[in-house]
Parts: sequence; structure tokens; C-alpha cells
Amino acid sequence: MRVLVGGGTGFIGTALTHLLKARGHTVTWVSRQPGPGRITWNELIRSGLPLCDVVINLAGENILNPLRRWNETFQKEVLTSRLDTTHLLAEAITQAAHPPQAWILVTGVAYYQPSLTEEYDEDSPGGDFDFFSNLVTKWEAAAKLPGESTRQVVVRSGVVLGRGGGAIGHMLLPFRLGLGGPIGSGHQFFPWIHIGDLAGILTHALEADHVQGVLNGVAPAYTTTNAEFAQALGAALGRPAFIPVPSTVVQAVFGRERATMLLEGQKVVPRRTLATGYQYSFPELGAALKDVVT
Repeated sequence: MRVLVGGGTGFIGTALTHLLKARGHTVTWVSRQPGPGRITWNELIRSGLPLCDVVINLAGENILNPLRRWNETFQKEVLTSRLDTTHLLAEAITQAAHPPQAWILVTGVAYYQPSLTEEYDEDSPGGDFDFFSNLVTKWEAAAKLPGESTRQVVVRSGVVLGRGGGAIGHMLLPFRLGLGGPIGSGHQFFPWIHIGDLAGILTHALEADHVQGVLNGVAPAYTTTNAEFAQALGAALGRPAFIPVPSTVVQAVFGRERATMLLEGQKVVPRRTLATGYQYSFPELGAALKDVVT
């Protein structure tokens, strides 16, 4: 199939492109910069949607960039980088003479309210209690298409674990030095997914005609806590992981509002993802981390 990927140059996009090409699909990226195998966002606005079978949007400014202060300017960038690109692609699909068969958006489990007791599946309520949950609601609303001619899928992703980027990129050095440990109390749930499985779920969603609606992009080991994650990462590296990062430090680095993404978590179950027939390559945390760090 011909697949158009918004934000394809990033961490997830690179892994997805590799898998799609290996499975015989053709991939075109929509990016800010022109180049071979790409169109720019401006070209999309000017010329409309190129002929394609599937559109996927992964575009969005990295929320947990520790080099950016959590102020109004950055919050606006986080919002517009997601809403504008999603709206542009949805609009282009609506206006296309030959609309694609499927339209897939990746959002986040921040839709669900952090809790130490609740368990969330794809039908659970959420999306209305803080900046991040409201962002997911607006983001998914921007993707909505009128009519039924294009199959619509939303994948709410957990923390993506992969080599050379994502969450692990910031954590490896302290853990390699034996200075890693749980964040805050460590009791908070840690919804995670191996990058190979996130790419796998997206590929499954575009290849399987019966897949539609919301899928939780998390591993089936959904009871993992932050402390268990820290212990497993330490074990994968052969290092101790007992030094907790105090919540005050996390709040100082990321700002109080953004720090909740690290200090609090949700128990998210991929019920519908499993029901569609997707088979995980990395259902267990130990094997996922071993693959990422070795």
C-alpha cells in the first residue's frame, strides 16, 4: 500500500517506516523540509493529498523535552504542532477526490486520569481533567472525518521504549552509572510499549480492514509500576537502581504541571488491541528492555 506519514522523520516514524518498507509498502513522509520520498506541509496545503491508501499522523513537539521550560510559549507549540498537522491531514482527506482507505492517528494515554486503583480500557471515560487530557480530546476531535468512506483508527500510546530515542534516551546515562531509580514514590503505574510493537500495532491497523476506533498502544503487562520499571532497567544494564528521584527535583526540571506525567500514572489495558488479533513481540518488560539496551 501507499502510506503517507506525517512526522515520519521522528523516533516512531523511523521505526514505522522501516517496518512498512520491510512489508512491501511504499512510504512518503510529510515534513517541514523537502527531500526524496517527502512532501512538505506547505505542498500538502497547496496541492492537496497525494494519491495514497493510508494516512498516519505522528507529528508533535516532544512534551518531555527537558531543555524546554514549561511556559505558555512551549504549551502553545505542544498544542499547535499536534492540532494543526492533524487538522491539515483530516481536511486534505475530506477534500481528496480519491480518499484513502484508512486514517490513523497516534495520541496518548494521558487521556486517562492518573490513579493508583482505576483500570482503563479503550471505552473508559477521560479527556477532561488537565492540560494533557484536554489536549488528547482536542487532538482526536481534530482528526474526526465526516462519513464512512475512510476507516478511522486512534492509537493511544504509552511510554515508548526503543533504542536511540524516546524515554530511554534520557534515562540511560544515570542508570548505566548506577544512579538510576524510581521517580517519586515509584508506586505510580507505568504504561509502556516497545517501539517495535507500536510500529506493529500501526501496521496491523492499516493492513487489517476490521480494525477501527480507539486502540490502547500499551503492552499487555499493564500492572507495571515505575519502581518495577526502574528495577527492570537496572537489571537489563546489570546495575543497581535504588536511588529515587525526588518529586521536587522532577517538578524543578519539568514544571509542576508537566511533572505529573512522570510522577503519576495510569493502569491502561490494551483490551481492544488484543481483541483485533494483534500479537505482541514484546509483551514482557524484561525482554523489551534487554532488546533496547543491548
